[in-house]
Amino acid sequence: MPADYLKFTFRSRIVHFLPERARWRRGQCKSPDAWPVTDPSRHPVAVYLARLAPGSRRSQTAALDAMAQLLTSGRLDTEMLPWAELRYQHTQALRAALADRYSPATANRHLAALRGVLREAWRLGLMNAEDLARAIDLPAVRGERLPRGRGLTRGELRSLFDSCRGGSPADARDAALMAVLYAAGLRRAEVVTLDVTDYEPETGAITVKGKGNKERVAYIDNGAADVMRVWLGVRGDVQGPLFCPVTQTGEVTVRPMTDQAVYAILRSRSKKANVKAFSPHDLRRSCVSDLLEAGVDISVVQRFVGHANVTTTARYDRRGEQAKKKAAKSLHVPFVNVALGNTSNSPFV
Repeated sequence: MPADYLKFTFRSRIVHFLPERARWRRGQCKSPDAWPVTDPSRHPVAVYLARLAPGSRRSQTAALDAMAQLLTSGRLDTEMLPWAELRYQHTQALRAALADRYSPATANRHLAALRGVLREAWRLGLMNAEDLARAIDLPAVRGERLPRGRGLTRGELRSLFDSCRGGSPADARDAALMAVLYAAGLRRAEVVTLDVTDYEPETGAITVKGKGNKERVAYIDNGAADVMRVWLGVRGDVQGPLFCPVTQTGEVTVRPMTDQAVYAILRSRSKKANVKAFSPHDLRRSCVSDLLEAGVDISVVQRFVGHANVTTTARYDRRGEQAKKKAAKSLHVPFVNVALGNTSNSPFV
């Protein structure tokens, strides 16, 4: 089904629901089942998002916003779109549009949000089971893309930690933050929720609350444990978050950091260390790849970083790219540039 079909199929819905929206705003529409649903406890999007973790909630909100824009050519937002009125022809056309615009993984994440909202609409009694079954009967978008992100080299890691040798509280905090992201392979959403009691200095154990409300224990040792000891000496033993904001005057404020603050810290450190920009997740990718390169069994690495499936861990492995580069050097193309002195009429010898 072509993506252009999307606007055609939903045009009648736009014409139908915009007057309804106007009538509701004028107070002319009194039915409790009329759209839009003003009670958040009855809105399928609000109910769906409420059951997600904060990090997933942000990304899936953006996905729903994008789909609402696609479905109505930007005329209705997520709140005003009548999700319960979507039928198979609309969702199938939406799937085609997503497949045209996004990578398979991103398109499938959008479809997961769509299915979640429609299931909540059914649970709330806004659509029947037959319409739901047909609307969500969508095959996954197939295909494969090159892995996102990158792994940091050992030289880059050294430069980043060298940039934290100024002796200030912010230096200590940033070094400890990068050490935990890399050495324990934590996600940024996990590192900002760590409490000071989650870390055991004697053993290096860190109790991590991961995706799906699952807990795991990660460990840090060697230099990571040393830099954590320095940070805890600066932070003090006040109860609260393990990583805290530090003011420009060097004062540690014991309150939670946001995951966006982690991004900002790493961006600042990359500039100071003259290292190519990287994300918090790139440190996690580097952790996985370096552990596998060191010979650690992939199932152990999977448990270490909290992946639900070992295939996810395998996608983080960057060793294959190095092997391909090495293989390319083994091949010789017998080309000699004529300008360099070759008297043959052919550039090949």
